[in-house]
Amino acid sequence: MPIIVNLDVMMAKRKISLNELSRRVGITVSNLSILKNSKAKAIRFSTLEALCRELKCQPGDILEYVEEDKDSITP
Repeated sequence: MPIIVNLDVMMAKRKISLNELSRRVGITVSNLSILKNSKAKAIRFSTLEALCRELKCQPGDILEYVEEDKDSITP
């Protein structure tokens, strides 16, 4: 997937646990874990806003676009 979620990196930089971030943002630990492990298919802007507010960062600090290698894509 060309969108990389760097939530774990930002959490480590801010020294905040999954449980604490979940409590502050108001999302379940399981949903936050799905996002953190790049298993989510989508994210609401309100969730992204809350994460950025609590982690004191920009959306680009959490989400990153990486182009896929066209040779590695199977038809």
